[in-house]
Amino acid sequence: MRILVIGGTSFVGRHLVVGALAAGHELTLFNRGVTNPDLFPEAEHLHGDRDGGLAPLAGRTWDAAVDTCGYVPRVVGDSARLLADSVAHYTFVSTLSVHPDDVAPGADEDAPLFDPPAEGVEEITDETYGPLKVACELVLAAALPDRALIVRPGLIVGPDDPTDRFTYWIRRVAEGGEVLAPAPPEEPVQFIDVRDLAAFMLTHVEARTAGIFSAVAPPVPLVVLLEAARDAAASDASFTWVPAEFLLEQGVVPWSDLPMWMPGFPGFNAFDAGRAVAAGMTFRSTPETVADTLAWDRARPQIWPMGDALGRDREREVLAAFHAAGRAPG
Repeated sequence: MRILVIGGTSFVGRHLVVGALAAGHELTLFNRGVTNPDLFPEAEHLHGDRDGGLAPLAGRTWDAAVDTCGYVPRVVGDSARLLADSVAHYTFVSTLSVHPDDVAPGADEDAPLFDPPAEGVEEITDETYGPLKVACELVLAAALPDRALIVRPGLIVGPDDPTDRFTYWIRRVAEGGEVLAPAPPEEPVQFIDVRDLAAFMLTHVEARTAGIFSAVAPPVPLVVLLEAARDAAASDASFTWVPAEFLLEQGVVPWSDLPMWMPGFPGFNAFDAGRAVAAGMTFRSTPETVADTLAWDRARPQIWPMGDALGRDREREVLAAFHAAGRAPG
């Protein structure tokens, strides 16, 4: 197949391109040429800006297009309408964040969505990200009815992850010592390995499947993830399970200070991906994802703290306060 990838050199797009080239497909990558520009010399590279700079795509045809980096409905709509007569199939990477955080456990593709934002809203924030993706899905469906595949991943993890949300735990546990962990140990976390997501997408690009799929692996207890990280690194990490109420009292911010931690939203890490599983989605084991992420992380500069997550000094402060308070672990 001749496949156009919008993006293609970062994370999801990068792993999709690896799989597509290995399968013998002919790839065209359209991006600004800024991120990893030397990747994939065997593919055709077209440089432009999808926001107002789509001219390099005009007059070309492909069997399928894959959009890995659409966040604003105006911009996604421009791409979809331009390509409506140029491709037979269009895949869009959306997100499970189209559902509100208070979604019920076991939610599937038919669960309630955010309303689209008001016309003209384009700034991407924690509050607008999900609604903007809803609007992107709507403009895509209107431009390519019955020819669009919409994939809604949960937290995407694994090698080449630029967000460091999952990788925070892998690196922190690998460093060893006393690790601050949000109680209870059995609290579920949910994610999908980028390679499993890419493989699923490529299968359905090849089949020209239309429809919507939640793309996330079954939940695992946080303690399973942390123990897998300790085993992979052979570290001496010990886990102090601190109750949510104490963490909140200390000003620890869910998700940003402690990635993947979302107290009070039991459905956030409990989505049902049964439709995708029935369509062939498979998942590698948590230990495999952890070990591969650790190997990748060790091969790059070790910057700490990672993004907005807790630094070691702040972690020690919270742990010291917890011990001084004589609180029982969660």
